[in-house]
Amino acid sequence: RKELREKGPPRILQNLRDVILVEGSAAKLSCRVSAFPDPFIVWSKDGAQLQDGPKYRYVFEDPDVVALVVRDGELSDLGKYTVTVKNPFGQTQDSACITVEVPAKVSKGPDSLRSKRGCTVTLKADISGEPPPLVAWLKDGDDIDEDERVFFDVGDTSSILTIKNAQPQDSGKYEVFVENNLGTDQSFARLDIV
Repeated sequence: RKELREKGPPRILQNLRDVILVEGSAAKLSCRVSAFPDPFIVWSKDGAQLQDGPKYRYVFEDPDVVALVVRDGELSDLGKYTVTVKNPFGQTQDSACITVEVPAKVSKGPDSLRSKRGCTVTLKADISGEPPPLVAWLKDGDDIDEDERVFFDVGDTSSILTIKNAQPQDSGKYEVFVENNLGTDQSFARLDIV
């Protein structure tokens, strides 16, 4: 005996949940809905409708689960995602956030250079990562102890090591090292003070 279904506006039975998307991988947002007649589903991100295609895949699982798969995760996928479920009797919405995590990376390492004694020298590294990576600079394999003469700054996308009044003993192999919960990376440069 077929169960009689009552016609009416859609309802969300199980809400979307926030998810973490790791760069390069996929994430899925899903919720359980009740709707008769069958609903029309629209997914949007930060208010803009998402087209079903290679990047965003509309998925229907079981009779009452709707999902969105976000493929090839990148930082721009960060945002608030909303599902709109509608039928002739009405509509309902639910939202969740996707947070994107990116392994720590030195995207451009410092350049090796020669400089004259007494000059101010800077070594710059372009860095990325989400959560923002911890950054360390090393000279000949040892952590650099910062002082007024030798110090480094860390910004959102770069780190700069500054050596004031450079001396011949500052010559050596310099390494920038970055780390977050998804990975580590490093890059080297040679500094010669003459």
